[in-house]
Amino acid sequence: MIRIVIAEDQRMVLGALGSLLDLEDDMEVVGKASDGEEAISLVKKLQPDICIMDIEMPLKSGLEAAEELRNMDCKVIMLTTFARSGYFQRALKAGVKGYLLKDSPSEELADSIRSVMNGKRIYAPELMDDLYAEENPLTERELEVLELVADGLNTKEIADELMIKTGTVRNYISTILDKLEVKNRIEAITQSKEKGWFK
Repeated sequence: MIRIVIAEDQRMVLGALGSLLDLEDDMEVVGKASDGEEAISLVKKLQPDICIMDIEMPLKSGLEAAEELRNMDCKVIMLTTFARSGYFQRALKAGVKGYLLKDSPSEELADSIRSVMNGKRIYAPELMDDLYAEENPLTERELEVLELVADGLNTKEIADELMIKTGTVRNYISTILDKLEVKNRIEAITQSKEKGWFK
């Protein structure tokens, strides 16, 4: 019997997924979580074979939870609406065994769970095409600066936060705009969010 924990913040989807998987003869849903924190504690407590995880959840995202569960025996499958290459790259780094989109047919989910249990990795084909085309051009530091800009900090506040000079912050911002080929900070933030490059 494949023991499964599902983490999904939309209750209707959580209930539907649970009912769907419980119909399979070889699967049993042993726990349901509505946020990333709860998912981590359920996996630690129940030791399931598989954890199916949404990405955008309260308290901790599915990606943060997957990173935390990386060294456990439980195999993580992301089930999300977002075909964003940045999310996908981060999921791969976290050792996620599957990355499926919610608009896939329901029988595909059960088949994917079995495949992952047999040691395979299952990724939505749409993402494989984007993987090489959409490498994040920003360094960790540039991303850090851009996230602080997105949080509403001005140049001086960013300089204070990172303990660097305001001129250095300006240099970072102009490099970011060049690399992303955008005109202003708003466009840079929007593009990075859309591609899932923000943590």
